[in-house]
Amino acid sequence: MIRALRYAIEEALLSLWRGRQAGLLSTATIALALFVLGAFLIVTANLERLAAEWSSVAELSVYLRDDVTPDQRRAIESALAPGGVVASHEYVSKSDALVRFKQTFADLASTVDTLGDNPLPASFEVRVRPDGDSAAGVDRLGASLRQMPGVADVRYDRQWLNRLTSAVTIVRGVGLMLGALLTIAAALTVANVVRLALFARRDELDIMQLVGAPGAYIRGPFVMEGVLQGGIGALVAVVALALAFFALRARYLAPLASAINLSTVRFLPVELCLLLVVGGMVVGCVGGAVAAWRS
Repeated sequence: MIRALRYAIEEALLSLWRGRQAGLLSTATIALALFVLGAFLIVTANLERLAAEWSSVAELSVYLRDDVTPDQRRAIESALAPGGVVASHEYVSKSDALVRFKQTFADLASTVDTLGDNPLPASFEVRVRPDGDSAAGVDRLGASLRQMPGVADVRYDRQWLNRLTSAVTIVRGVGLMLGALLTIAAALTVANVVRLALFARRDELDIMQLVGAPGAYIRGPFVMEGVLQGGIGALVAVVALALAFFALRARYLAPLASAINLSTVRFLPVELCLLLVVGGMVVGCVGGAVAAWRS
């Protein structure tokens, strides 16, 4: 078995070198398929982390009217007493809201100053209990708050979280579908390249069959050729993903993560990178096996 495996690897390497131009096409196809799939995995993994981090600090924002009276404000604050779905709340005055806006959007600070009066409303920022964050309970609280005098609007972060979750599902579905199509195309390309190599050695293989050579020595090298093409393509995809990710992270991804309150943007874990490499080898193996056993 070890001798047959060694023979298959040696012959596969020679075949790859002889047909390096055609082999480059199949390797590049696999690399492209896994690069696209890996890119979608990076995006979805970081979006899922963003949803988890946002969910842990989900807030209900209750914006007050400018003409709210002290009695109305006390009534609203009483309705936001801790308990049920409310963990805690904090009052943000109009001046505090303006200071926060200028700190967050420094480029727009001068624009706000030209407006004269402070256009930002006072509000209550309500922290929702993670264990009590039921959609029905929060909806009931929001509906009752909207009916109270002095309340201008009520916004809940969960609405954005639901939209983000839907976007993650769509991105993951599109990535898997596109990755599957490219993977099938890569397997077919490997099969055609291996078939060309097999036809080039048809006479030699016929002689090996006549003298009774085992099937592992006859078709094994072509299966191994597909495995090598898939493995090389997968390694190229992972390296290209890493180079692109770390090149973009400092200049674009880190500022983007800061803007959307994501702690950090992460690359694929080592286990998933290894899985991509193994997946590429499996795709190449399937393509090589199909070509070898059908020829």
